[in-house]
Amino acid sequence: GSAGTRTKYTISVWVKRGKLGVNESIISAGTGYNNSCQISFNGADDRLYWNSYSNNGANYDYFLSPTRRFRDPSAWYHIVCAFDSTQGTSSNRQKIYINGVQETAFTTATYSSQNYADYAFNNILHEIGDDVANGSKFFNGSMSHFHGVDGTAYPASTFGSTDATTGEWKINTSPSVTYGNNGFFILKDGNT
Repeated sequence: GSAGTRTKYTISVWVKRGKLGVNESIISAGTGYNNSCQISFNGADDRLYWNSYSNNGANYDYFLSPTRRFRDPSAWYHIVCAFDSTQGTSSNRQKIYINGVQETAFTTATYSSQNYADYAFNNILHEIGDDVANGSKFFNGSMSHFHGVDGTAYPASTFGSTDATTGEWKINTSPSVTYGNNGFFILKDGNT
């Protein structure tokens, strides 16, 4: 395909981990290990990593890892990563939401430069449930309602809401979004 916006996008997905303590990718895009971006779980600490590195792995273009750990294999987690490198304030360029709440405590928080063009939604290899580098970070678990939005950074409230009775975060099965040139919506029913 053709290159997308690359400075604005959203990934929204519901995941349920099947195995803890393993490196596993939710989505990645790039030309190989040293020139790619990915959203993944790290096996050493069961934390979420969202990062991009280039120049043959010499430096991270951005790297966010919330302090929370994802260690409940019976729980569904709603993960939203909203990317907008056009923002003037660095901490507004990448936002992570877990079950509707924006993450503000990080073990690592390196934001992209302004107007950084990410690998995501470019006309290069994208893999869901694996990394583009070497095929060694297969996702072990379940995924549902996977949205890739090219050209817009949406908040979590676009894809879910808090149940007034139970207080739990619940799914919005038909969000009103514009997917852009290379966007997608998959794993939305029992047939995909």
